[in-house]
Amino acid sequence: MMSPKKLKAQIALGEDSRCHFRHITNADSLAAEMAAFANSEGGTIFLGVDDDGTLKGLDKADVARLNQLISNAASQNVRSPLTVQTENVSVGKDRVVIVLSIPRGVDKPYFDRNGVIWLKSGSDKRRVNSREELRRMFQSVDLFHADELPTKAGIDKLDRLRFRDFLQDVYQQPYPESPAQLQKLLQNMNLATDDGMLNLAGVLLFAEHPEWIKPLFIIKAIRYPGNEIHVSEYLDTEDFAGPLQKVFEGAMAFVMRNLRKVQAGQSVNAPGVPEIPAVVLRSCWSMPW
Repeated sequence: MMSPKKLKAQIALGEDSRCHFRHITNADSLAAEMAAFANSEGGTIFLGVDDDGTLKGLDKADVARLNQLISNAASQNVRSPLTVQTENVSVGKDRVVIVLSIPRGVDKPYFDRNGVIWLKSGSDKRRVNSREELRRMFQSVDLFHADELPTKAGIDKLDRLRFRDFLQDVYQQPYPESPAQLQKLLQNMNLATDDGMLNLAGVLLFAEHPEWIKPLFIIKAIRYPGNEIHVSEYLDTEDFAGPLQKVFEGAMAFVMRNLRKVQAGQSVNAPGVPEIPAVVLRSCWSMPW
C-alpha cells in the first residue's frame, strides 16, 4: 500500500515515463493514457494531482465518478481490455488521490476507441504511425518475427528441386501436385504470406537466388595477413550467395581452410587439425537437413 508520505515523495519527483498526473474529464482521454502505458513499460496515473504536482485531491463524489470512468475506459475504450488496479490514498480533509496502476501490456498493441495506438514518450505520449515501430511492438510480445516479413517474390521463385528434397528428407512427403496445394503448404509452414508471396524465411531457405530478391542475403569473406585490415592486400577472399544452406556451407569451408592447423598431440606424420574445431563454429546452427 502507498502511504501519504510515500505518495508525496513520489509526486515531488515529478512526471516521467512511468508516472503521470491527471485531472480526468472523460473516458476517451483516460483510455489514451492507459493505452500509452500498456504499450510501453506500464506505469502509474495519479488522479487528483495537478500537472505542477499540487495535491488538490478528490472528494467522495469525484472518487465514485472516476472509479466508474476507470472501469469503463479500461474495459470498453481500450482494445484489448486492460486489467488495472486502483488505490485511494488520503491527503487530508476528506480528500483522496486515486493511484491508478497500469501494467505493461502482454497483448500489444493497444488501441483507443478511435483505433489510435499511443506510446509513452518521456512524460508525454505520442501516436505510433511508422510501420517499423509497429513491427518492433509486435516482435516484443512474440507476435511477429523478422523472418515473417513479406517480400515481392512469388512462389514461382521457389527452387522446386531443393524444396522437393526437403519435403522428402524431413517429412517423407511428396511435392504438391498443384500450385494451390503448394501455396497452402508454404503458408502452413510459415514460408509464405496470406496473399501467396514468399516471406523472408521462404526466400532465404528455398528461393533459387535469394540475393536477387534481397541483395543483403550474401556473405563477403576476406582474410587479411596479420591482424590488421589492409587496403589492397589480402590472402583469401570469396563471396557466398544462394539458399541459406549453401551460404552456410561455403562460409564454413572458408573459415576452416583459413584457420591455423595445430599438432594437437598427434605424430608429426599426421595432418594438423584446425585450432578451432568445426563443432564449435557449428554449435549455434540447427537445420533439419
